Amino acid sequence: MLILAFDTATSTATSALVRDGTVLGEGTTTPVRVLEDVDALLRDAGVDARELDALVVGIGPGSFTGVRMGLASARGLALALEIPVAGVSTLAALAAGAPDTVPLIDAKRHELFLEQNGEIVALPATVFEAPGLTCVGDGAIRYREHLERTGADVPPDDNEMHLPRARFHAQLARDFGPAELVEPLYVRVPDVDRTSA
Repeated sequence: MLILAFDTATSTATSALVRDGTVLGEGTTTPVRVLEDVDALLRDAGVDARELDALVVGIGPGSFTGVRMGLASARGLALALEIPVAGVSTLAALAAGAPDTVPLIDAKRHELFLEQNGEIVALPATVFEAPGLTCVGDGAIRYREHLERTGADVPPDDNEMHLPRARFHAQLARDFGPAELVEPLYVRVPDVDRTSA
């Protein structure tokens, strides 16, 4: 199966082209340039987009706008190519790339997205502590000083473990179906609610 996967939930977008578990190519860019990255992956691998069997997209949590961009891109590509889509949590992809760590995504507003007791939550960064544990992700980088002061270990900023690599999205994907059924994982309500205005 030839899968194109990408995630735009964090400030660094990742993409990967995977055939039967083998990574044919992958890249990193900004969320707004993910389709350029995808096009380059396909060209570099000598693959026509019509050869794709499925898409996998990161569903967050992360930047509201980034998650929406990723889902909109996946839906547009799936519709045009008539292929199924699966959604994978950005936190799950981080965990797959850095086993035995605590994945943390910068939720802005001085908060972190993380999995706690089997549920994905947003917590104030200043109250989260992980003594003796290794923390990864852009949330760990942003709140390094606090985490290290409370006894956590945070790898160097350029460490690969901080990226939710799309190759892991492809590995974790299970339920492929119509793109419109893939739901975002927002965790909290948007800053603006037009219905209350």
